[in-house]
Amino acid sequence: MIALGLEGSANKLGVGLISHPHLETPIILANLRHTFVSPPARDSAQGHREAPPGAMRQAGVRIEDVDCICYTKGPGMGAPLQSVALAARTLAMLWGKELVGVNHCVGHIEMGRAITGATNPVVLYVSGGNTQVIAYSAQRYRIFGETLDIAVGNCLDRFARTLRIPNEPAPGYNIEQLAKKAVASSEGGEQVELLDLPYAVKGMDCSFSGILASADILASEILAKHGTIPEPQKALLCHSLQETAFSMLVEITERAMAHVGASQVLVVGGVGCNERLQEMMGLMAQQRGGEVYKTDERFCIDNGIMIAHAGLLAYGTGVRTRVEESTCTQRYRTDEVFVGWRDD
Repeated sequence: MIALGLEGSANKLGVGLISHPHLETPIILANLRHTFVSPPARDSAQGHREAPPGAMRQAGVRIEDVDCICYTKGPGMGAPLQSVALAARTLAMLWGKELVGVNHCVGHIEMGRAITGATNPVVLYVSGGNTQVIAYSAQRYRIFGETLDIAVGNCLDRFARTLRIPNEPAPGYNIEQLAKKAVASSEGGEQVELLDLPYAVKGMDCSFSGILASADILASEILAKHGTIPEPQKALLCHSLQETAFSMLVEITERAMAHVGASQVLVVGGVGCNERLQEMMGLMAQQRGGEVYKTDERFCIDNGIMIAHAGLLAYGTGVRTRVEESTCTQRYRTDEVFVGWRDD
């Protein structure tokens, strides 16, 4: 079976083609992604229009080879979700193909499991719009903890605006590089002293708005004093923000692992590309005698392949989305999805 996947929950349009020759072993045929950056540095509309045909050409797949068209049903931003749902519906009607609406979060999880080989991990899902600690049980992905306000990726992105860090290639990536400079500049390899930021873990949940507000205040004080924020101060602010936020995520992930008796932790979502987060999570897992599983930016960052893969798994169990029901929603909980392709 072959599926075409369309992802568009935020500022990235992903188009992917995937094959399941044995229902569960995925073969990636094409994985194209276009990112809208404001202000646009290129013709975003043209890139969006060319993406689906480009993926078909790259994969050498004909229309008649495609079994189903999978699209992001939610969660995400309203306008991008509507655009992708409309595109998927149009292609399905033009080509006479069946539709499968996919939960964006489940797409990340299943793609991570397929790429890394993780069997039954606790999942840390961290992105610009979502922060959740998840574990599988009885054909559902159960949410053990999550953010109470903004997502950790949103926190990083918004602080990048405060520091006037460029959007290219991504705000969070640029914050990560500045944080590395703070560590590299420490004398004799000594640990960098962190700035005082709120550590907000509440049971199994986190809060990031207070950390962001405090970091913004510190940045404003430096700006008022110097008229600009010197590069070393920027680096220290970024390092302190990362260390505090990621420590919170490691704590609630470890608690979930202890609760379910898991030895594996899988990090997915756009923030999952962050090398420092991967390192901190790896140290925690190692101390527990476990292992951390992670992917690179091809699969961490929103992409069409994850939608095609999760959609094809559901399609193989008989899931179909009727054209008249091919809607989208900004609020689509991870634990709402019946995971019929798993029975472990």
